[in-house]
Amino acid sequence: MSPANRDRTILDLELELSALVRRLKRVIGERARTIHPDLTPAGYLMLAYMNERGPVRASAVVEAFNLDKGAVSRHVQSLVDWGLATKERDPDDGRAWVVTLSEEGRRRMDELATARRARLGRLLGEWSDDELGTFVATLGRYNASLDDL
Repeated sequence: MSPANRDRTILDLELELSALVRRLKRVIGERARTIHPDLTPAGYLMLAYMNERGPVRASAVVEAFNLDKGAVSRHVQSLVDWGLATKERDPDDGRAWVVTLSEEGRRRMDELATARRARLGRLLGEWSDDELGTFVATLGRYNASLDDL
């Protein structure tokens, strides 16, 4: 590929990524409201983080999302108030809190995941297995390259 074509391809990539980010922001907002009408997108992402990793310290959420402690504390308290999460003193450090999805939080996240996967299956239904596998591998490679930033 010539340098000019490569530059144009990278510009096209930026445009596609911008469109993807806009769509993802909208979808994350929709998912948040599906879980709870007052759940913010940031709160939903924290809930998803806990769903993936299990019990986490609030400090891990602060680090993962690059947010201040106060913002995380407010989100966590809302999740607890809505019955989506629980928080308990960390048995290894009584000064810290460990946040865990409640049974209700896990149930709602599981229901959402089932619906999300069914939707993806419909959207990608016409893709061949090879196309889907290549896309997943390429996206994984791209995401891994972002770890170096």
